[in-house]
Amino acid sequence: MSFKTDLEIARDAHKLNISAIGKKLSIPDSELIAYGNDKAKISANYIQTQKNKPDGKLILVTAINPTPAGEGKTTTTVGLGDALNLIGKKTDKTAMICIREASLGPCFGMKGGAAGGGYAQIVPMEEMNLHFTGDFHAITSAHNLLAAMIDNHIYWGNELEIDSRRVTWNRVVDMNDRALRKVTTSLGGATNGYPRESSFDITVASEVMAIFCLASDLQDLEERLGRIIVAYRRDLSPIYCSDIQAQQAMTVLLKDALLPNLVQSLEHTPAFVHGGPFANIAHGCNSVIATKTALKLADYVVTEAGFGADLGAEKFINIKCRKAKLTPSAIVLVATVRAMKMNGGLSKEQLDTENTQAVLDGCPNLGRHINNLKQFGVPVVVAINHFYSDTQAEINTIKEYVNTQGCEAILSKHWELGGKGAEELALKVEQLTEQNHDANFKLLYKDELPLLEKIKTIASKIYHAKDVSIDDKLIKQLDIWTQQGYGELPICMAKTPYSFSADPTLRGAPDNHVLPIRELRLSAGAGFIVVVCGDVMTMPGLPKKPAAQTIKLNELNQIEGLF
Repeated sequence: MSFKTDLEIARDAHKLNISAIGKKLSIPDSELIAYGNDKAKISANYIQTQKNKPDGKLILVTAINPTPAGEGKTTTTVGLGDALNLIGKKTDKTAMICIREASLGPCFGMKGGAAGGGYAQIVPMEEMNLHFTGDFHAITSAHNLLAAMIDNHIYWGNELEIDSRRVTWNRVVDMNDRALRKVTTSLGGATNGYPRESSFDITVASEVMAIFCLASDLQDLEERLGRIIVAYRRDLSPIYCSDIQAQQAMTVLLKDALLPNLVQSLEHTPAFVHGGPFANIAHGCNSVIATKTALKLADYVVTEAGFGADLGAEKFINIKCRKAKLTPSAIVLVATVRAMKMNGGLSKEQLDTENTQAVLDGCPNLGRHINNLKQFGVPVVVAINHFYSDTQAEINTIKEYVNTQGCEAILSKHWELGGKGAEELALKVEQLTEQNHDANFKLLYKDELPLLEKIKTIASKIYHAKDVSIDDKLIKQLDIWTQQGYGELPICMAKTPYSFSADPTLRGAPDNHVLPIRELRLSAGAGFIVVVCGDVMTMPGLPKKPAAQTIKLNELNQIEGLF
């Protein structure tokens, strides 16, 4: 069976001029900052004028733990947005989509882009997955400006008495490059500064990216940047970005980037694509500014959170919703027949053959996510993202299992049919959002709960661990941060996305495991504490055969190989 590639579908799309997309949201041309004909930023002035309008309904799309079979979370987000607009024609209700921007690293590595797939895509797909409007370049520049100013301060006398062994602010680049994981800087003699060990992260792992996506406006952005801890003195007292006096210049670099990017789906649903923090070392959601602006412009806003619900949805609610005072009206949990089979023990090569027992054996992973999400008091529906190899018996197996969990599963064919293929899902989501659930919404833990208890709460209630393993030195660090005024910060767990445990090979729904706490990091500017469980990579490497080997221009100067 042959299908058009995502890129071929995107290239054949009939795109509206971006001013026409703006008109769907009642945004005048004068408030659009156009980047060509098919993308634009929304002016800060227009965003400010919308602040007193009532909010639409916020819908979160999340998923089971990711598998090599693919789940299609972004594809479902786009398809649901298109479907809500289709059914909204009868009631004059509108929908918008809010997703993250793509990093160049995965695009040229192995994951591919982040624009959806099939007939549920955001366009222009090529630009979105490459340079887009330059937001990531601005974030990279702002991050590295601070790094340069730290080394420059040390070079010119080190008035702040920075201990060069304890500089915690490294450099970033938006590319997968394992050679930069550990580097030595300032070699070549006295004129180049003081040699020290350092490292690079990928741009999406930068605290600047996390701050960018949590900031409410430019003033908040600058204040958060100023609170970044960049180094320590010999007495272990912290040095802040504001001590280096870099936050104002960093804000200048980020001024235009902070404005949300407006684009469209294949079916002309308006979409904000803005920001892209790592879903591991950060909270993995698009920007607060984009989400809150969208809620003023549309009746329904469909957004997503990175990785599976144990990481993405938990952080979306306990970090993003907590900080931005957002309340989701419904949660869509994406699952596939193929992923259930992999959780049931099959290999990728065995997925095209019907096996209802393997589907059933893998369903506990789905059930765990359903019951975890119910803790937040938000209604949940399961979307079965359809693949051509799925059989009716396998689909029915998932539906029957989900019914036993007090939930409903709906088959969605948006990849193949676009919005029309997700209409049943959209009708269910609309029904769920029309019920008043705001009073039932709750966070997993309160701000005042001690930091260690917050960690243990996530470990037990989300990961179903029987305990955490943490040494006395790390417990002491939590106590110090509490004394310094950081005790009310939320927790950002950094662990493998592939399992509820810290062991990526433990699929399904493991319980009674011990969660190892290896490291703690204070992201004072972003406003959360990162708890590293196991090995977490903040600078990925390229695979043996990276996607970059097949990305090229054809004889018509069109891009090929991007997916």
